Formats: sequence, structure tokens, C-alpha cells
Amino acid sequence: MNDAATQVFLLTGAASGIGRHLAGALSARGHRVLATDVDAEALARARAADNWATDSVVSCGLDVRSVAQWEDALAAALRSFGRVDVLLNVAGYLKPGAGWAASTEEVDRHIDVNFKGMVHGTRIIGRHFVDKRAGHIINFGSLASLASVGGLTLYCATKFAVRGFSLASAQEMSEHGVAVTLVMPDAVQTPMLELQLDYPEAAITFSGGRPLGVEDIERLLVEVVLPRQPLEVSIPFLRGVLAMLATLFPGLTPALAPALARKGRAIQVRRLQSRAVSPDV
Repeated sequence: MNDAATQVFLLTGAASGIGRHLAGALSARGHRVLATDVDAEALARARAADNWATDSVVSCGLDVRSVAQWEDALAAALRSFGRVDVLLNVAGYLKPGAGWAASTEEVDRHIDVNFKGMVHGTRIIGRHFVDKRAGHIINFGSLASLASVGGLTLYCATKFAVRGFSLASAQEMSEHGVAVTLVMPDAVQTPMLELQLDYPEAAITFSGGRPLGVEDIERLLVEVVLPRQPLEVSIPFLRGVLAMLATLFPGLTPALAPALARKGRAIQVRRLQSRAVSPDV
């Protein structure tokens, strides 16, 4: 697939973080985007603040938990642009905490947003792609799709599920001309990462040092994922290798976790102190 050619993207989670950046970045590269989010007011603020081009970015409310709203989003994209070429399943939810202590509401929200929302989108947009025998589904997992992380139990479980569903779907849909790619980034500097600063149990999230930027995700998308359509890709490479080793040898995780948590907690504390001094940064 040639990134130079204009493509139409249906993008979830566009009100903040990775999704927000990609809406503007893809538009600036000449593509067209249906930018969606469950928070319509935040989506409108993002559009105004980032000055998304009205001819190439159309905003649409979408709660990924709703099948009906997925159908409406597909219809909106077809009405606005005449087609959809790429689904970017970016929307996600995370609240740190031990699995045994989680409320029923938190269990449901993690599963409904992170897993079922991705499944609904892959099903509904995937059927459209199968019918036209073309399309690319890009699901966002995490390095937590590969390595279990205590303190992020629900998030980790749903991201493992995202990986399983994505890899199996890729097998099923390839014969119909549809590609499925799983993107698994380490921590990215977004509001989701900032939220984790306040939870000591999320310390391992910060153990990699400098977090990725949304620009790193953009480069990965346009230089690797769109043109090559890999089955799965992790970033950064070395952290991805470490996470894969944790999948192959689960006993490594409890052995390495204490040291990684200590390193991450030290970084957490420094960042919290910096935030206290410069709360607007």
C-alpha cells in the first residue's frame, strides 16, 4: 500500500493522545479521516485546538461499546468520503489496580472498551472490507499484550485478548484481501500515561525511561505499518524483545518485576515532583 496515495481512515479515540495526533497528522499527509470518540465535547475541542481541515477530517461521536454506533460511523464515513480503506482501533481505557480488588464496573469497562469495542469494530468494518475484498485493520495493543504486568491486571488481560483476536482474524481475513495488523507500543506520552503517575502499582509502566512520543507512533504507522502491513509490530524494539521473552518464559516476569518496579517508581516520583513544580507542563 502506497502512503502517497490518498486513503480514508476510520479512527477511534481521536479526542486525545495517539488518536488525536493521528487525526491531524494523517490529514496533513493528504489523507481523509473520520475522527471518532465517545466524548463528543472533547472531540470538538481537539478539532478546534488542532485546526483540523474541514475538507479532510470529519468528526463523529462513537462509543465503541455500541454496535449501532459502529454501524452509524461506517455510514458516516461512506457518506462523507465514499469509502473506507483503513480502520484504526486506537480507543482504550486503563485504570491501574490489582485484579482481585477491582470492582465489577472496572472489570466491565476494561473488557467492553478495550476488547469488545475492538471486536465490534473489526467485525463491522471487517465485513465491509471483505465485501470489497480490500482494506486494512490496525488494532492497537500494547507491550502488555505480550508481558503480564501486575498492577495493570485488567488492562493487561484485555490487551492479551486483543492480540489473540487480531492474530486469528488476520488468518481468517487474509484470503479475502483484508490485512490485520497489531501495533504494540510501550508507554506513550499521553493523558493515559499521566494518569498512571498517581498509581504506585503502575510503576513498571515507567521502567523503560523516556516514553515514546505520539510522533513515534505516527512514523511507525506511515513508514512501516501502512506500506508493509505486518502481522504485528512492537516499539521500541528492545522492549518488545523483552516482552516477547516474558511470553515465552513466563517465569521471567516475577523474577524481573521487582527491579523494574523499583526503577519505574523512581522515575514516577521524579515526574510527580516535576509536575508539582510545573503543573502546567
